[in-house]
Amino acid sequence: MPRANAGLGLAAISYVAVDYLRYVSPSWHGRLQPALWAVLALAAACRAPFYRHWPLELRSAIPFLVSLVFMLSALLCEALSVRFVTAVLGLDWHTSSPPLPDSGQWLLLFLNEKLPQVVVDILRAHIIGLHHFLMLFVMLAFSVVFNSVKAPGLGLAARYMFTMAIGRLLRAVTFVSTILPSVRPWCAEVRFPVPYHPHPWVQKYYMPYASDSDAIRKLIQIDMPYAIIGEYPGEYRPNWGRMNFLIDILRPTVSEGSSWYQLLKKAGGGCNDLLYSGHMLVAVLTAMAWTEAYGGWTSALIWILVLHSAQREIRERHHYTVDCIVAIYVGILLWRMTGFIWSAKDATKTKRLAKLDEVQSRLIHAAKDSDIDEIRDLLKEVERAGQERRGSSQWAIWLFAGTTITISLIMVLLAFTLTSDG
Repeated sequence: MPRANAGLGLAAISYVAVDYLRYVSPSWHGRLQPALWAVLALAAACRAPFYRHWPLELRSAIPFLVSLVFMLSALLCEALSVRFVTAVLGLDWHTSSPPLPDSGQWLLLFLNEKLPQVVVDILRAHIIGLHHFLMLFVMLAFSVVFNSVKAPGLGLAARYMFTMAIGRLLRAVTFVSTILPSVRPWCAEVRFPVPYHPHPWVQKYYMPYASDSDAIRKLIQIDMPYAIIGEYPGEYRPNWGRMNFLIDILRPTVSEGSSWYQLLKKAGGGCNDLLYSGHMLVAVLTAMAWTEAYGGWTSALIWILVLHSAQREIRERHHYTVDCIVAIYVGILLWRMTGFIWSAKDATKTKRLAKLDEVQSRLIHAAKDSDIDEIRDLLKEVERAGQERRGSSQWAIWLFAGTTITISLIMVLLAFTLTSDG
């Protein structure tokens, strides 16, 4: 739904443009980026005390916190899954398995030969990345204080995180189900100090049947593992106490130390092909949120940036083409399914119409009786049906408002610090 306030769109595009200056003019980037964030933070802080929907934000705090915990849990599950699919086959498999054929990569190489060089340079440019899409959503959610999007902002954020959590869990289930070779065969050996040999599960259920067509045919016929397991080195098994069940999932090595927590802290993107792309899921959810909450030309431009980001993921061999395509339609479908948490539609109008239907017969009788006072009272009931309920005391609302403003400014400062290097 387009908004009359165009300031949010200009701020968003300014943020992306100023951040791209790191590649064009690092000196100007160093001057303009802190100034831009300072202006945005001060504007939000000055506007927040006059925000009219703090009671609505307060009621959205619990769904927000629940969605936050759900998303963090999903990210932990995904981190465990990423480590598992990388470690279970061993580094020898990663270095020897060639990438899958990808017609999307072929198309981009063909276009590099045919398109003008300036167009190819634009396609190659690092215009937008994961941290940009995350910050664009943060700006969208905070813009409720300027009435740029429909309140509550915490409700919009809760929907975003809840949808993200579902998408991450579905992603983990997908890439764990069938392990695909990386688009970058050298990645695992550089980033993961996991054993070179496969896990005992793989030694028994995969390696004897990996390339022998006769063995595969016999396995299909008897439907039981039958081959003799080859000789492999033993597994390192540290004492993790109650967390020993993670040993077979994470496959630690002596060089990584004896703490499972320290090992998980090093978790990052995987070195298998992780179907579907997590970066593209974030980008699509951000674009969907902008389209529904704000609309207009800014949303169209963000979708163009999503497509630019997708072709870069393929071009730079971070993902196969199928990973980006699946992430786009999964993100769109998931966002459509979670409208019950927050929606840009005007719910007050629906409530007023429902209340009007409820009092319609009484209103007709009052009109027949020429009872003006009764008509006035019924119309006030209809009007109140669309107003926000104020179930909290004023001091609680102001305490919540102050806490939210403080946390918001801290988040902006952390975001500026943590994403300053891309």
